[in-house]
Amino acid sequence: MAATTHSSAPWHDEEYVKYTLWFVFACIVYSLIGFSWGALMGGIPEFRHFVDNRLFGKLIVRAHTHINLLGWVEMAIFAAVYYIIPRLVRRAIYSLRLVKLHFWIHNLGLIGMVVFFTTAGVIGGRASVTMPPAEVEQLVKPWLAVMGIFGTLVLLANCIWAYNIFRTCAGWRSGR
Repeated sequence: MAATTHSSAPWHDEEYVKYTLWFVFACIVYSLIGFSWGALMGGIPEFRHFVDNRLFGKLIVRAHTHINLLGWVEMAIFAAVYYIIPRLVRRAIYSLRLVKLHFWIHNLGLIGMVVFFTTAGVIGGRASVTMPPAEVEQLVKPWLAVMGIFGTLVLLANCIWAYNIFRTCAGWRSGR
């Protein structure tokens, strides 16, 4: 694989192209999951009733929302920016290592958020049938705490992306 250098054109770096395309592929996968999930929630009356009427059932809707926003939309934006910025500033991305970190941390964080939002929603929704709301809230709290940890990973990944793009663009007129 070609190494990233600041003097080479980014579209000649196979590893950089591969990761840019992985963001596109992730976008496609997350969009298919998110769109299907939304269709199921809207199309299956029992599912819709569960998320609309059970205590903490809305957390399942939040999982769906996050897979669409952080999966479909953000991955498309990341891919587009990774593709466009090096061409605009006429130099390679500041750090391929940061691109890779961004990809893996963001995906780990997003998948964790979706899993734990959904788990909390299912547990809370089912428990709300037989337990008082205060007890259900205590039951769901640890799941949401873990979800928050994964959300922090997504935030970290977004900061890595912003830093990498900023460093790529900084001083672009001077040619670095």
